[in-house]
Amino acid sequence: MKLSFTLAALLCGTTLATTAWCKDDPAAGAKLYSANCTACHGTDRAGMPGAFPALTDISKRLQPAQIKDKIRKGGGLMPPFAQLSQQEIDDIASYLAK
Repeated sequence: MKLSFTLAALLCGTTLATTAWCKDDPAAGAKLYSANCTACHGTDRAGMPGAFPALTDISKRLQPAQIKDKIRKGGGLMPPFAQLSQQEIDDIASYLAK
């Protein structure tokens, strides 16, 4: 019984510690943006008028949850990026918010 309690406490502590370390990382988001987004939206996030929208000031047009949803699911000409983890999506959104 004592061993079960100790293991349960240890697992809960590990889960909480992992969650505490998962913070948005704009620097990681910049690398992910470069690898996944620049082909269409450009290195300067200016897009291509008429084809790919500019992502400059995207946080003025969309809420953070909407940005993350668009990355995950895509829309229009944009493909879904379902292969990205939630943390990676959070990082890209954090980078775009800058």
